[in-house]
Amino acid sequence: MKAMILAAGVGSRLDPLTRQVPKPMVPIVNKPVMEYIVEMLARHGFTEIMVNLYHLGDQIEDYFKDGAGWGVKIQYSPEDQLWGDAGSVKRCEDFFDEDIFLVVGGDDLADVDLTGLVDFHRDKKALATIALSEVEDPSQYGIACLDDSARITRFLEKPTGVDVPSNKANTGIYLFDRRALELIPPGVPYGLGRQLCPELITRGAAFYGCLTSSYWKDVGCLEEYRQAHNDALDGKVGIELPIPKTSEGVWIGKNVEIDPSAQIGKPVFIGNNCRIEKGAKLLEYSVLGDDCVVEEGCEVRQSILWQGARVMRDTMLEGCIVGAGCSVWSNAAAFDGVIVDPVRRNGGK
Repeated sequence: MKAMILAAGVGSRLDPLTRQVPKPMVPIVNKPVMEYIVEMLARHGFTEIMVNLYHLGDQIEDYFKDGAGWGVKIQYSPEDQLWGDAGSVKRCEDFFDEDIFLVVGGDDLADVDLTGLVDFHRDKKALATIALSEVEDPSQYGIACLDDSARITRFLEKPTGVDVPSNKANTGIYLFDRRALELIPPGVPYGLGRQLCPELITRGAAFYGCLTSSYWKDVGCLEEYRQAHNDALDGKVGIELPIPKTSEGVWIGKNVEIDPSAQIGKPVFIGNNCRIEKGAKLLEYSVLGDDCVVEEGCEVRQSILWQGARVMRDTMLEGCIVGAGCSVWSNAAAFDGVIVDPVRRNGGK
């Protein structure tokens, strides 16, 4: 089966992290979030994948190449402008030569039963099916209202200022019959949620919502990005972390140096080639990328350090995200912040 991963977005809600890294390559527990999507697709038999590219797309192509490392075949669709998610799908129309295909966002952390979704889609003889998830704040998502047969009767994209009639959110995982491509105009930007979904309802098309209880989280904002790490460490997501668990609540990679006086909380994830120095505290819900250093006397809690980050002596971090290769200076204290190297961010060396 064939699928398309939408990977062209700029990722403005994760700024400044996405100034040097495209949103699908933002790490979740030391793996690009898109890698978990590719693994999910492969598990459910979606072995031919198209990926559209725009912002820093060369990084995505350099990492995944032809997909052989994940048991799939990946092709790429570079874009000279943002065509909208439906417009990007339309540009790849020739790729979709089977009766149904799947579209999924490249910046979501999910463990959805795609096999069950396909069965639902076929049973309903649907033209289009969306995987839906119940959420607490519907205003941040596309919201669907269903009748008793699970047919979508109303669809609102990020409703604000109105009484939201449903808490069933669009996960951004769509199944389409190939005939749905005929409804997307060629050569113009066009959206799935804002344009195609309302058009399907207007036409009275066989448009269904499949409610899933599986894990799904949009990691496109900083708060959700942090929460996705916590959920992964708590085992709430059916994903394979890149390092085996060393003990309950602790993952430690290869060539890691931990001073005997250091304090390690739970849960924590420590990547390869890291060093935790004398008297340092690496406490709950902290994630270290490969090659990180936590120097003497530091305290790091509920923080995410990307590859090569360094927390210098007697520094305290809580609720922070530290960008790749960034050093946090000695005797500092930072809370609920994003710390990036301004030189790297502006393209310098």
